[in-house]
This record gives sequence, structure tokens and C-alpha cells, in this order.
Amino acid sequence: MRQVREVLRLKHACGRSLREAGTAVGVSAATAMEYVRRAEAAGLGWPLPPELDDGALEARLFPPADGPSIERPEPDWPTIHAEMKRKGVTLTLLWQEYRAGSADGYGYSRFCDLYREWRGRTSPVMRQVHQAGDKLFVDFAGLTFDIYLTDGEVRSAQLFVAVMGASSYTYATLRWTQGLEDWIDAHTCALAFFGGAPKAIVPDNLKSGVTKPSRYEPGINRTYADFAAHYETAILPARIYRPRDKAKVEVGVLVAERWILACLRHQRFFSLEQANAAVAVLLDRLNAKITRTFKRSRAELFAVIDAPALKPLPREPYVYAEWRKVRLGPDYHIEVDTHWYSAPFQLIKEPVEARITARTVEIFHKGTRVAAHPRSHRPYRHTTAPEHMPSSHRRHFDWTPKRLRAEAAGIGPATAGLVERILEDRPHPEQGFRACLGILALKRGFGAERLEAACCRGIDLDARTCGAIADILRSGLDKAFLKPAPDIDPVQHANIRGPDYYQ
Repeated sequence: MRQVREVLRLKHACGRSLREAGTAVGVSAATAMEYVRRAEAAGLGWPLPPELDDGALEARLFPPADGPSIERPEPDWPTIHAEMKRKGVTLTLLWQEYRAGSADGYGYSRFCDLYREWRGRTSPVMRQVHQAGDKLFVDFAGLTFDIYLTDGEVRSAQLFVAVMGASSYTYATLRWTQGLEDWIDAHTCALAFFGGAPKAIVPDNLKSGVTKPSRYEPGINRTYADFAAHYETAILPARIYRPRDKAKVEVGVLVAERWILACLRHQRFFSLEQANAAVAVLLDRLNAKITRTFKRSRAELFAVIDAPALKPLPREPYVYAEWRKVRLGPDYHIEVDTHWYSAPFQLIKEPVEARITARTVEIFHKGTRVAAHPRSHRPYRHTTAPEHMPSSHRRHFDWTPKRLRAEAAGIGPATAGLVERILEDRPHPEQGFRACLGILALKRGFGAERLEAACCRGIDLDARTCGAIADILRSGLDKAFLKPAPDIDPVQHANIRGPDYYQ
């Protein structure tokens, strides 16, 4: 359902074509068209109602079919296309031959439509015409740049290049890696440099941005798609093995390598920030250079052509968030970097998605956020929300060492001393919780006074388990440690002789 929502957003909010919207979410143009058609048939526009979750949206767009669908044999389109080049061969003749071998095949009109669609996908490469503010082409350069760190290590930095389609206005910056975080951060800095967002971003099939390289249906990284939604733009990856799809940035990378990296080859830099400051100076010089074709600089063309057509940036820049598909464990927690975060226990063993930022960890189930926690960097610990726990677990969760000590002190000093010894005897205080809870529970069956006496006996015997204290109470060994009853004046009554009568 996330793909359906994204197609509707790109179609209605961003004004992208069905083919571009399908490419951005990793589906074919026909599938994108089917999503839009079903939404229109269901009376849904954009934005979708906020109360319409993924389950309700699926029920409205994809109701159960009345009967089984019929799968028809697919024609051999390459052979048909080759036969069409023969003199005298028509599409009607080829359809008749196709139906002779497949009686349940497509009808003539559908056969013709499918052939035209297939032929349109095999058309030759055409010259691209770039509209103002339409596309931003991005890529990493092939050459790297060495930075000499203060500890003597030499580390290679990657040059990220972004080029506007219409004006060729260029942005370049150095990053340590081509990983997802550096990839997203470089995009964020590029849009801030341009002062606006284009209608579409065209990357290469870099693993950080494209999870499933495909000529027709590439898969976009969830974080990359989240970034695009934040800036209200679309991601349109270039086709694999088709560098002409991003010829702008190919030329831009070549220009940046010549006019930036080559100019810095004799200089040494000792930090990434220092190197980027030098890159920024040469970048301004590059954009101010007069081009031979237009007799104007890239900066002048950008100010006149691209800048007015760019979308305004949101108030806050995108906060890097990594998405991970995980499954909720039997203890209703997920692991993020050796720390565990809770989700509602009803979702145990259900697949969920975690959105991880530098400050928060959010958990989503079928597109709905079910949990949010502050990010913790304490390893091998748990962050648990009480409302995520079953009632039985929640009652146990309410007990803390401080509360155990307070309950024991209310019974008596011997009980408090025994509880303190049990908690200190364990490597971690929580390991003694059950023994302490069991000892305190004996108060209901034997009373606080006998429990205090049994704890005195237990300390004397160095007994530190709940079972040992229970045995002392059942066998009556605690009675020797009971405090004697205070002296009470004898009752005065006419029918009672008293002790003096027998003297």
C-alpha cells in the first residue's frame, strides 16, 4: 500500500506522469495507471483521508475477485517484431497465426495494443530536452581524493556531483563513503545549495539509493523514498547500462574531475572540512566560467532558468532516517544496534518496519506507527514502554529495587537486611527480584511478625532464598526469634481469684 500512496502523491501532488511515478516506486507504468484507475473508481483523490489506513485502502482498491482470472499465453514479441519487417506481412496475419497455436490467446485489438506497448519500450535513444527545474542528475565521481589525517592515515574521499538539467549548474562535495547516510546527506546539502527542490532526481543505480536495479522496475531504498517525500520530489533512476539517461551528470562528473580534483592534486588536506572548503572555492569558479555554447555562465543560466522553477524547500531539512524490516520477537522487542525497543505485545512475531534516526526509533506496522522511543546508545539494554506489556508483565515491571527495599523495611529491619543481602549477592539486582518478591509474599500467609522472625533466623543461618525462609516458617523455627509479648496488667474481676489466693 505504500507504493499505491506514493504513486497517487507523485501523480496528483507532484504532477508526474504515470510512467515516471511507476519508475519512482518500482512498478511498471501499467501498474501505476491501474492504481490511479482503481483510486478514481473508489472515489479517492489526493490527499487520502487520514483515517484510511493500509488495510482499509487495500479493501477499497482491491476487493475480492468474483471469479478466477484467465492467464493467456504471451506472444513471442521479438519474433513478431522481426516478422513485421518482412514485405507483405501484416499484424492481422501474425495475430491469426498466434491464435492458431493458442486458441485461448488475446483478441485482435488487445494483441495490437500489447504489441504497440512492447515496441514503445524498444524505441531508440532520443535526445533529451530538459525543462526548467525539472530534473537534477546526481552521481559519485570515479576518481577519489586522498586526505592525510593527523594520525598519519591516508583516507580516500568520494566526490559527489549534482547537475541541474536545464542550466548545468553544478554542485560538488566530498564525502567519506558512498553509503546511504553520506548519500542522503550529500543530497540534502545539494538542495540547500540550489535553494529549492526539482521535480525529479535522476540517480545512477547506486546500491545506497536503488535496492533492486532493473531496466523497467527498479526498487527505491525506503530512506531515499522518504527523503523524496520530504522534499516533494520523485526519484527516477537511470536504466542500467544506459549512461545516456544521465548524460548531464556524466559530463558534470568529468568537468568536476578536471576543474576541481585535478586543480587540487598538488595540495594536501588534513580533514574533510578543509578539503570541502577548497572544493567550494573551485566550484564557485566553475559555475562562474562562461560556457562556449551559451556565452553565459552556469550561475547566470541557473538564476534565469532553473531557480524560478524550483519548488521551495521545507522549513526543516530532512533528518536522516534508516528503515529496517524486522520481526517482533517473542519478548515484544526489536533490536537496533545491540539495544532493544518494545512494541505492543499483540504484534509478537509480526513483521514491522523500524525508522531509525539519530534521536528516535519509530516502529511501524502496516504503515501505522505503533511505537516511538528515544534513541539509546547503551548496549545490551532494553527500552520498554509499560503500555506495550501484558498485564502480568506490567505488574512485575512495577517492582524496582527501591520499592522492594521500602516494602521490606515496612515489615522490619531483619526483612530489610535479608532483602538487601539478596540484591547485593547477585551480579545484577534484577536477578534477585523473584526471590525478594517470594519472601515478601509470605507475609500474606504467615503475617508480618512471623516473617520478620523467620528473616532473623534466616540471617543467622545465612539463608538467602525464598524456599529456605518458607521452610523456617512451616517448621516453626521462627518462633524462637519472636519478640516476647509485653507485660499486661491482670484483669480485675470478682469471680477471678488471682495469684494471691494460692499463697
